Amino acid sequence: MADPAAQHDLKYTALHALNSELGGKMVPFAGYDMPVQFPSGILKEHLHTRTAAGLFDVSHMGQAILHCEGARTHASISAALETLVPGEIAALKPGQIRYTLLLNDQGGIRDDFMVTHADTGTLFLVVNAGTKDADFAHIEAALKGRARLERLATRALIALQGPSAPAVLERIIPGVAAMGFMAMSPFLWERQTLFISRSGYTGEDGYEISVPGDIATAFARVLLADDAVAPIGLGARDSLRLEAGLCLYGHDIDETTTPVEAGLTWAIGKRRKLELGFPGAGRIMDQLFNGAKRTRVGLKPEGRAPAREGAEIVDASGAPIGRVTSGGFGPSVNAPIAMGYMSPQHATESTQVGLVVRGQTLPAKVVPLPFIPKRFHKP
Repeated sequence: MADPAAQHDLKYTALHALNSELGGKMVPFAGYDMPVQFPSGILKEHLHTRTAAGLFDVSHMGQAILHCEGARTHASISAALETLVPGEIAALKPGQIRYTLLLNDQGGIRDDFMVTHADTGTLFLVVNAGTKDADFAHIEAALKGRARLERLATRALIALQGPSAPAVLERIIPGVAAMGFMAMSPFLWERQTLFISRSGYTGEDGYEISVPGDIATAFARVLLADDAVAPIGLGARDSLRLEAGLCLYGHDIDETTTPVEAGLTWAIGKRRKLELGFPGAGRIMDQLFNGAKRTRVGLKPEGRAPAREGAEIVDASGAPIGRVTSGGFGPSVNAPIAMGYMSPQHATESTQVGLVVRGQTLPAKVVPLPFIPKRFHKP
């Protein structure tokens, strides 16, 4: 039974009343009361997003503008943020988005987040819900005197994901279909500014839309009026991102995980590898050159039984070689799937391993990530 005190402390997003009205099954998540599913159920929600368009309330995520103190230039604000992340921020063109990692001094991942070159001397940040307070406090303290963080606590965030998303949104806001992948632009709706990004967390084409909180419900209702759009909860959001091989912070990556171990070395800019200057650079570069002791892999159990987070991975002799960090049923794959970490010598594709589930060892094999092809928009 849920703790009444914990329930009382939960926060509500701007779309909370709408989520409840639509029949959302509400659960505590990252300090918020969020819908895990709607009446159609997780399986149908997942498949609807893959074939049409799913609407997600992701307003629990943290949104902020990082302003440059002093001379307002992209170079100066980028140089400030690059002291905390390994990404190539300085090369961002206006409106361009980059996925990057907030690192600790050991090269562990404090969070993964999106950063956009929003305007001269400003960067738009979207961070994970469970870490947003710690992230923002860390950024403010580390960049004091160089940058000022403006939290956008009154804005909602709506994701519209799936192959029908561009046509649906274009009918409401002309011009969005022409946007490129990982790009953000401001658009007007009801005389208020929306920040629309062509990005998402499902492996599908789609958008994330930052909306003033006072018009978020009205905007969501307009989207939901389209027959192609259905409300989607956290359950399908998780299965969609797992099929796409995308990490969930606090599960597949955390402060004990480096970008090399997580298979996220593509998020380290080429210039940054030469100049260094980001936290944990020594350890990360050592792993790049000499290898890490563990690596993230895709796993496909045989049969229909899924292996959940925490399941031990063993070799043919039964010796432990790793652990599952995310696992469940992949509706589009029509089979159980999982991700986890294991020793590199066992991580070759098609290697047979065992997954220990409730005392029984289930046969599985190492498979490439992602489990399904990503369908991000690439003009």
